[in-house]
Amino acid sequence: MRRLGPVLLAASLFAGCGSDLEPSSEPTAQQQAPLTTTDVDVPPECQGILGFANTASFQTLDVYLPSDVVTNLVTRRATSPFVSLADISTVRLVGQTRLEQLTAGARAQGFIGPSCVGVLDGLAISTDDAAAIVSLVNTISDSELHDVLPDAWNGAVNLLTLRPFTSVQAIANTAGIGEVSLRNIRNSATLSRPFEALIDAVNAVPDTHTGVYMARHFDWWQFVTTNGAYGYGLECFGLEPSSVPSGATVRPYLADAAEVRAEVLSTVSTANRNNQISSGVITAGIANLDALITGRSFKGCYFSYANDPWSGHTAAIFVDTVNGFSVLSETYWAE
Repeated sequence: MRRLGPVLLAASLFAGCGSDLEPSSEPTAQQQAPLTTTDVDVPPECQGILGFANTASFQTLDVYLPSDVVTNLVTRRATSPFVSLADISTVRLVGQTRLEQLTAGARAQGFIGPSCVGVLDGLAISTDDAAAIVSLVNTISDSELHDVLPDAWNGAVNLLTLRPFTSVQAIANTAGIGEVSLRNIRNSATLSRPFEALIDAVNAVPDTHTGVYMARHFDWWQFVTTNGAYGYGLECFGLEPSSVPSGATVRPYLADAAEVRAEVLSTVSTANRNNQISSGVITAGIANLDALITGRSFKGCYFSYANDPWSGHTAAIFVDTVNGFSVLSETYWAE
């Protein structure tokens, strides 16, 4: 198995809930966001867990948690409200079991509804996020999964061996998958959806003799080793020596955000030469891309190849060296 890059665990805090928060009376559907869009440990559908921890009385909390834990929570929240599960977990005697008990209390008291699955490995999961996680794990390539989980090699192998999965709980229960791994899988499954919508729009543009192709989730190793029957040129950068494809030259420096952005913009511009893509989709997609690549470094390859005498392809592959975020952009021509 080969890989291009390792994982990022970014510690983020969600905006805190005020001390006057009450259980929401709005229908669950109105409280939902389609998917978690930033690297937080409490999605919008599960924010009631924080509300419950911040506002429930000692007596109410005591129904669901040991009294000494409740004392610690109430004492701490008097100083400042809890803003994340990580924040709650800094309280003495609070771990995964206490977070699950707190979540049960929040559910029983009406602070969260069925759109919040619960807390797994210190991460609150919404139903939409859960579906996205299951879909990704069941379809992701070997190479990309190891890029997303480079520090959980055995966990990645176990996921590939045991899939297909039907629940996020089963994924979390897989040997070798812990808090960091689950969070990175969640991020890979959910954080790039506006950019993926742009990719879908680009790929939907009809072509005649020239065209483009883009991908967010793909098997980079298979791509560069199965194409080029009629010739190819391959320049790679940042790969481990064992991962450099045969015949590739090696560039001595990594790609940065500006290089990735320029390549993506060039591909989008080529696809949109007849203004067939909504400006709103482009703006949202590039903004999402910028949020994901700013300040990052990337491994990857530039790949020119031909699979027959009547066509040619030029592709760029970028993979974040820390969290495995990947982009493929390709232009091609055919007679």
